[in-house]
Amino acid sequence: MTEILTNPVFTTWDPNFSLWSNTLITLYMTAGTMLLSALVGVPLGVALFETSRSPHGLTRWINRVVGFAVNVGRSFPFIILIIALIPVTRFVVGRVTGPNAAMFALTISAIPFLARLIEINLQEVAAGKIEAVRMMGATRFQVIRQVLLPEALPGIIGSLTTTAIAVIGYTAMAGAVGGKGLGDLAIRMGYQSYDNVVMIATVVILVLIVIALQSAGTALARAVDHRAVSR
Repeated sequence: MTEILTNPVFTTWDPNFSLWSNTLITLYMTAGTMLLSALVGVPLGVALFETSRSPHGLTRWINRVVGFAVNVGRSFPFIILIIALIPVTRFVVGRVTGPNAAMFALTISAIPFLARLIEINLQEVAAGKIEAVRMMGATRFQVIRQVLLPEALPGIIGSLTTTAIAVIGYTAMAGAVGGKGLGDLAIRMGYQSYDNVVMIATVVILVLIVIALQSAGTALARAVDHRAVSR
């Protein structure tokens, strides 16, 4: 116990050594990535859903092109993607290490993943509800705002939760290339220094973050699910 309490990762706030500082860095990267990914991924998922049902050949062709790009983005292993994006990251962020640089690669990886999940959520909305609103003269934008998104909201929240949990795992891998956070701490202070206390501590913190995030996401999805309320 004395060895654990005197371990520098528990007794300092130096971001190079502190468990607590690196936990905050991981949370910062996750929150920032999810904000940027939601701003792009949710509209992209809606666009994929809408264009797949269009009768116009050009629109369906655009859907195929965008869908192919999304599939390619989803298929890239993150550790390879973050290395491949180094020139772009340097141009956009100004550096290739640190949480902001890692956040750029995390966002590029998370957007196609989230967009495809959103598309699947929208496909689960009953077609009868969509047609009923359209027969009442609603525009496409009104259908999206008043039917698609509200009906798919529990699933969308679940998709955001799933994406956030995946991002947490990606932040750990980002530590391998100087992304800071718990992954970086585990590699430098745990693996390379043969410190099992640091390794166990980082794993425990990551597991607790994932459990808390999943519990919050599940509770929020249930709270907005009118079907659960009606039952």
